[in-house]
Amino acid sequence: MTCCAGPIVADVAMSYGDAAKIALLEELKANAKHMVDGSSVYILSAPAIHCGNCIATIESQVSKLPGVKSVRANLSLKRVSVTLEAGSSGQGSNTVSLLNAVEKLEQLGFPSHSLSREETGGTDPELTRLIRALAVAGFATANIMMLSIPVWNGADGSTKELFHLVSALIAIPCVAFAGMPFFGSAISALRHRHMNMDVPISLGVTLATGMSIYEIFIGGGYAYFDAAVSLLFFLLIGRTLDHMMRSKARAAASNLVRLAAKGGFVIGNNGELIYMALEALKPGMRIRVAAGERFPVDGKVVDGQSDVDRALVTGESNPVAVTAGAFVEAGTLNLTGSIDVLATRAARDSFLAEVTQMMTAAESGRSTYVRIADRMAKIYAPAVHVLALISFIGWMVWTAGDWHQSLTVAISVLIITCPCALGLAVPVAHVVSAGRLFSAGILMKDGSALERLAAITEALFDKTGTLTTGRPRVLSSSIPQGQLAAVAKALAMRSLHPASKALADYLDNTGQADVEITGLHEVPGCGVEAAYDGKLVRLGRLDWVQEIALSHKGDFAQNGVGFGVAGGALFVTQLSESLRPDARWAVEALQQDSISCRIVSGDNYAQVASIASRLGLANFRSGMRPADKLDALKQTETEGRKALMVGDGLNDAPALVAAYVSMAPASASDVGRSAADFVFTRNSLAAVVHARDIALATNTIVKQNFALAIIYNVFAVPLAMAGQLNPLLAAIAMSTSSIIVVGNSLRLYLITLRKPDEIEPQQQTTVPEGKFA
Repeated sequence: MTCCAGPIVADVAMSYGDAAKIALLEELKANAKHMVDGSSVYILSAPAIHCGNCIATIESQVSKLPGVKSVRANLSLKRVSVTLEAGSSGQGSNTVSLLNAVEKLEQLGFPSHSLSREETGGTDPELTRLIRALAVAGFATANIMMLSIPVWNGADGSTKELFHLVSALIAIPCVAFAGMPFFGSAISALRHRHMNMDVPISLGVTLATGMSIYEIFIGGGYAYFDAAVSLLFFLLIGRTLDHMMRSKARAAASNLVRLAAKGGFVIGNNGELIYMALEALKPGMRIRVAAGERFPVDGKVVDGQSDVDRALVTGESNPVAVTAGAFVEAGTLNLTGSIDVLATRAARDSFLAEVTQMMTAAESGRSTYVRIADRMAKIYAPAVHVLALISFIGWMVWTAGDWHQSLTVAISVLIITCPCALGLAVPVAHVVSAGRLFSAGILMKDGSALERLAAITEALFDKTGTLTTGRPRVLSSSIPQGQLAAVAKALAMRSLHPASKALADYLDNTGQADVEITGLHEVPGCGVEAAYDGKLVRLGRLDWVQEIALSHKGDFAQNGVGFGVAGGALFVTQLSESLRPDARWAVEALQQDSISCRIVSGDNYAQVASIASRLGLANFRSGMRPADKLDALKQTETEGRKALMVGDGLNDAPALVAAYVSMAPASASDVGRSAADFVFTRNSLAAVVHARDIALATNTIVKQNFALAIIYNVFAVPLAMAGQLNPLLAAIAMSTSSIIVVGNSLRLYLITLRKPDEIEPQQQTTVPEGKFA
């Protein structure tokens, strides 16, 4: 049992009479994502999901369970995300809700298991099953076609009956084996009293085979064994290629799992090395990582030095030298030396886990197109059977009772109207775009964000850490050495702001001793304050610090970061910082696309004006508090404009949430990254332009997919109902439509992103950095 879910899970599972579910529930709870509103998200693997109707069934049925807040089924990854409400009755109530969801999925014909089992499975059992079925169908098709040639050329009498009999001996076991991917799914759906698109397919194949057997017994002139096995052959070609192409589409998310270490060597109290599984690694543990190993969790280097491959984070292949004090992310590779790392996060909260979660969430967005596809797929299965029945009755009337022709037409309608192309139109495009974004160093949390990003009309940028690198250095400081410097260092070390970190590093070099402060808290947009020796002390915006100080030391006119003790002097620290690479190019590229850009910063006018001048921007606002940024975004919404907010700090979180769509760098605060729709992992601000280019291309691909699916049905269904398509041609057309849609989505991998021009010299110069922005 794990500490997360042991006795409660066991008691609840046993009370339901199924102890086998204990391990599954424990693992699900151990890897759950807990949200700020108290709800919990659980991800289950459900391999039986394969069409839009499966998604509609799962979401409509599981969402009705008590305690379930929302449910989202993922077609490409074949996963189900279940969000449970905050447990009003404690952990046991939450476990009951989770167990109910697992059992409901099983009742619906979608048995689930944990992601770890999926990730360690190695081979793809579904692909193996499809290839075997395809091989059998191909063998039978080739032989039955050969036996049919003499019949087509006029063979009659006993010769014809013999060839039909041999064809039956080949076809019947072939249909029974090769048709299992369709029959098993259809039977499971019917047993659980719902429909999926394998029901009409199975019905069509079964009727074609049954008609052929009937013709042999009555000595009729027709036998359709060649059509039945050929039908299965082409259906399996379509399903196998579809499975392979969707596997390729989700490869980016799956490959991330391989970057995760399975555990790490923890240094014990006596210096001994103890290997612990990944789930057992906790913040505060000291972990030794040898050369050639990946870091299992996020941490801070406390001993040793090495070169680290951080391509996962930055996209750049050049190794980065790390020494004591450097931070490393889970999944990055230690190249040259053994180092000790102090874990700062658990594995499930690590950078790699965050990236993986965002990748697998690509389909979960409820965009306009997703909602359209969901509604259409939900009514499709009943409509298929109604159309087939209408076709059968119509042809029976038209042909004066020719049931043979009428049934053939009905079979063609059953097969050709599968909405697989429609069901794949949006999710596959979103999964492929997530992979394309990832290759460009951009992580997407929600598929619907792509649609919103493509529709923006303006972009708002924070300054510090967004337009600039967020790694300032101290030019000068009026803080005197001694006790005051020690207090300033204590405040700076406990702040998340880049300016505070720079000041802490600077004061580190002065060798100041640690001091004890109490009541510390950070005020978004202002700075950090605490109590020392019974007095209030502040570090942050000059005007905010000046509220408690009586005088100032340093050049106040130039502005900077202030530090002061209540009733004492105000001390000023001057910082400098560089613009992010490609910042000017990104702004110009957006403006060329008719996207207006402006800066919204908490810095003073002079600092913001300096940055705006270097970027060629005339529209900027300075001295903005978090509430001011929020008001600015609300105003754009009121005026009917759609704004992209790009920010990184704790004070930007409200604006990132309120914006029509938002982005944050990977260096942003945890709150900032959580609030943003996109996170870019590279230093270059070109990621903003690249993300929008991919969003526009995805929007185009989705529209094309919808058009292809609709055009296919507009032409194919009437032809089938008119008797112009036999079952074999119907199978070829249906499979081809799905392959075309998936193949069209894969074109997103071929998008050529605009390359930034050579960085202008002024972008490499340092600029003064002042207030907390």
